[in-house]
Amino acid sequence: MSKSEFIYTIYIKTTPEKLWDALTNVEFMKQYWFGTHCESDWRAGSSWRLVFADGQTADAGEIVESVAPKRLAIRWRNEWNPELKEEGYSLCVFDIEPTDSAVKLTVTHSLDKEGSKLIEAVSGGWPQVLSNIKSLLETGQVVLAQHVDCREKA
Repeated sequence: MSKSEFIYTIYIKTTPEKLWDALTNVEFMKQYWFGTHCESDWRAGSSWRLVFADGQTADAGEIVESVAPKRLAIRWRNEWNPELKEEGYSLCVFDIEPTDSAVKLTVTHSLDKEGSKLIEAVSGGWPQVLSNIKSLLETGQVVLAQHVDCREKA
């Protein structure tokens, strides 16, 4: 079976612990993810959901793997767009590796379906979100204050 995959690597001048906190802390997350945030206790087997600023569930799933501050894997399904929801669950993996003076973050978002519209959608969103994480951790400010709500495109 063919699959769709989006891989994005970014280097951030921070520590693995601070990056892990940025990925799992609701209030910090709202700053870089345009008011959106995730809800989970971040333990393997736990439920997970991504919540729009208005409280609507964007995506949901479960934590597959959680090894702080090195690796986080989420079983992820879109909940608001019927066409994307029909594609089923994707897998989003965050790999965090310390380097000499920064942290290498690699996000791999994949789905066992060729030509996935979900993977196409996240390939536009992840660069914005990850640029904001980098900027917020390094400078205290995000680079992108607004984005087009993806529900408006559906």
